[in-house]
Amino acid sequence: MIKYNLKCHNEHEFESWFSNSDEFDKLNDKKLLECIYCSSKKIDKSIMAPMISNLKNKNNQIELINKDFNNKKSKLLQLRKYIEKNFDYVGKDFSRKVREVYYDKNAKKAIYGTITSEEREELVDEGIDLLSIPWINKDN
Repeated sequence: MIKYNLKCHNEHEFESWFSNSDEFDKLNDKKLLECIYCSSKKIDKSIMAPMISNLKNKNNQIELINKDFNNKKSKLLQLRKYIEKNFDYVGKDFSRKVREVYYDKNAKKAIYGTITSEEREELVDEGIDLLSIPWINKDN
């Protein structure tokens, strides 16, 4: 099995697995591959990093990866703690509340909450800048 990063002519990127490297070519030549976002049949391989395995350094690499992961997780937990302390949680009302803050120039409210991908697209279309943050579980 081999995994390829793929890109359609509309610049959508996605990945897919193939039984071998020739399988991608065969399916693509027959126009049997399509973009998962726009159904385009014009698919190319995208730039991808090969996976390299070095058994001698494997344990060291795992230790470095775990250390890096724990460091990033710690920073995300600190960010979550800061947001929970300094921002108002508005839950699923985020889309409505962020518009209230955005269009009322006197409002200086910091809020956070959740939105659907459709709501996010609508807000971006209105020119409202958003920041998504991975919400790390405190207990995990």
